[in-house]
Amino acid sequence: MEPVWLEHYPDDVPRRMEFDPARSLVDWIEDALERWPDRPAFTNMGCTLSFREIDALSLRFAAYLQSDLGLQPGDRVALMLPNLLQYPVALLGCLRAGMVVVNVNPLYTPRELKHQLTDSGAVAIVIYAGSAHALSPIIADTDVRHTLITNVGDLLPVPKRQIVNFVVRYVRRMIRPYDLPQAIPYRSFLQADPVGYRRPEGLSADDLAILQYTGGTTGLSKGAMLSHGNLIANAAQVNAWFGDYSKGGEEVIITALPLYHVYALTVNCLTFFEKGSLNVLITDPRDTAGLIKEMSRWPFSVITGVNTLFQSLVRHPDFKELDFSTLKVVSAGGMAMQEATAREFAEITGKQVIEGYGLTETSPVLTSNPTNLKEFGGFIGLPLPNTEISIRDDDGNEVPIGEAGELYARGPQVMLGYWNNPEATAATIGEDGFLKTGDMAVADERGYFRIVDRKKDMIIVSGFNVYPNEIENVVTGHPDVLEAAVIGIDGDDSGEAVKLFTVMREGSTLSEKELRSWCKQNMTAYKVPTYVEFVDDLPKSNVGKVLRRELREREAAQRAAS
Repeated sequence: MEPVWLEHYPDDVPRRMEFDPARSLVDWIEDALERWPDRPAFTNMGCTLSFREIDALSLRFAAYLQSDLGLQPGDRVALMLPNLLQYPVALLGCLRAGMVVVNVNPLYTPRELKHQLTDSGAVAIVIYAGSAHALSPIIADTDVRHTLITNVGDLLPVPKRQIVNFVVRYVRRMIRPYDLPQAIPYRSFLQADPVGYRRPEGLSADDLAILQYTGGTTGLSKGAMLSHGNLIANAAQVNAWFGDYSKGGEEVIITALPLYHVYALTVNCLTFFEKGSLNVLITDPRDTAGLIKEMSRWPFSVITGVNTLFQSLVRHPDFKELDFSTLKVVSAGGMAMQEATAREFAEITGKQVIEGYGLTETSPVLTSNPTNLKEFGGFIGLPLPNTEISIRDDDGNEVPIGEAGELYARGPQVMLGYWNNPEATAATIGEDGFLKTGDMAVADERGYFRIVDRKKDMIIVSGFNVYPNEIENVVTGHPDVLEAAVIGIDGDDSGEAVKLFTVMREGSTLSEKELRSWCKQNMTAYKVPTYVEFVDDLPKSNVGKVLRRELREREAAQRAAS
């Protein structure tokens, strides 16, 4: 469609941007490090690292990968870490060494972790000790040769480091037993000689930087190949969109979303890093009281989150007592923002929630509402500079403004494709370069877009994508289960909740509790079904395909009747 949205851009946002095809994230990172040496870069648990310190630490980490571990440019290194200072040091070190980062959720089960490590071909992993028990049983089935294990306080100064690590391990007992005898302590990289660092040669915007895994229709996650150029472009697009609301060397951003999630990775870690901002890393955002206490210590100007995070904040009585005088931008993504939460947040803080939209495959931001938004309207906003959006019908033809269709997107932030999966890539990115999002949307005459439905069966729980086929594959792996189907239903706090319909084998006495236990052993907690219903059969098409649509309609009718 015609870019009618350009007429409605804020005055300080460029209509068009230029990107250097020879520029890599190494150039981009080093420019920021040189520009803001004395500014604080990341803070966590009372310890703050300046850009100068991040420069030294990440350079030493890069040298360690190259010289001590013998890794080569292009080797995949998995990072399985929560929001700790160890994450940005490892991330920037890997990129500066020319490695490809594979982000892994630290809550993953052995089954989930094994797939991601084997599919990516990762040869090294940096892992939080609290997640190491998931690696023990499957590491022999992967290509991982080097394991670096970190404890929570490893980059904190003495004696706080010893105290924090002791409390986590022996008081709170958060570290489960694991057997990884060849593992290397994370702090080993501090002994590396930075003189041995070799800056990777020949990197360009087209080179692979990060494998960011996303769910697939087969139940197996796929690695979205995000290039140096993809990430630089999206960070630059977001910075341009924030315009005068983001001043170089001034901003303090609350980073409660996990950095292994593509939203926080690009928007918090990369976008604001380039601007010389301070990222306040929140290790456990589920501790709302602790989050608010940490927020009270900083004159924060930016906060990003998903609906459930903002919902937990506005519901906590202490949130109203915070000082919001420095707050400039509240950015939401990852899941649909509920109007009631957005309005309550604005009433308390005086700032509107700026909702955006994107995908893992688009690095991730495609659209955003303007920063001078006057009131919440349920729109995902306007396309970012250099981003084209097209709304098409099932035959790939554009529909008129005001009609719903699938949202297609093209721009410099669109991924290279899926790792080792040309078939999935071809099915997702057309010859014209437009990526099929699978989301149904509608545009108005101004070029503002609204998501009306999802073409895919994906469920969004607390901002995380949950794919029915994956859960169904796990459930039907139980010997007492004959068939299973999963849908998303309205949840109280998490946006959507997972509901499982299951047909048991004849004679089975499997209970709901036992089935949940099976799920918990094989899936991350947010994927475990909230509701379980045992049924005699599942609705199917003539070719035997389970009709989830009918299950959703049946569920909606039952809820309406009650």
